[in-house]
Amino acid sequence: MRRRLLALSVVLALVFVGVACGDDSDSNKADTTSTTQSTAAKDTLEGEIVVSAAASLTEAFDEIAKDFETAHPGVEVSPDYGPSSGLSDDILAGKPSDIFASADQTNMQKLVDGKAVDAGAPKVFARNRPEMAVPKGNPGGVKGLADFAKSDLDIGLCAADVPCGKFARQVLDQAGITPSVDTNEVDVKSLLGKIESNDLDLGMVYHTDVVAAGDQVEGIEIPDDQNVIAVYPIAALKDSKNQDVAEAFAAYVASPAAQSVLEKFGFLPPS
Repeated sequence: MRRRLLALSVVLALVFVGVACGDDSDSNKADTTSTTQSTAAKDTLEGEIVVSAAASLTEAFDEIAKDFETAHPGVEVSPDYGPSSGLSDDILAGKPSDIFASADQTNMQKLVDGKAVDAGAPKVFARNRPEMAVPKGNPGGVKGLADFAKSDLDIGLCAADVPCGKFARQVLDQAGITPSVDTNEVDVKSLLGKIESNDLDLGMVYHTDVVAAGDQVEGIEIPDDQNVIAVYPIAALKDSKNQDVAEAFAAYVASPAAQSVLEKFGFLPPS
């Protein structure tokens, strides 16, 4: 009799455990389904955006764009890099774009004045500083700002209407130096390329460009009391065909994750 009671107890215990496990399994499945549905509901962003960005942002924005696409699988970010002055002119002329990220506030203000951006929309997301750059090994023996006046060196700046050219001339003016310029390049990447290829002995780019070039160029820092700071604003454009995604990308650039990428490439924080 005792054996029968013991066997019955074991059977009942196993049935109870099976029912309980079945309940847990169903509960876990429900939780998983709920989480998946919740995640899908949260990410409603989709479609393509064109990001018109200063050439000096190339490496940082390439990485930021990929991170943003990973966070929003339905989104495609197409960067359009170039001189801020040229990009702003193109946008005002009607070239399709969703975001403008400028290397200075002047070109962003052009879009505000042209009604392409709401007055309160631009937000500063980073800063940068000019830096002297020479080819690997410094074949011209460059030591400081005064070398920009040497006619025996091959010297390049960005064009005067481009932010990197404007800032370079401001630095040199403050130092009382009249540069002996052999070429004025369309943007900072074009100038950097000629320094990397040893076509120039000296140029003035941004610190971030020296970082991006790795061991292909050498940077010579400009003393803080002789240097200037470039301020970078970003804004979604009023004529964007994908306003929600454009505004989300502009907000993401200010996020800790994107700011970490910008810092890695040598940018200073926005304030």
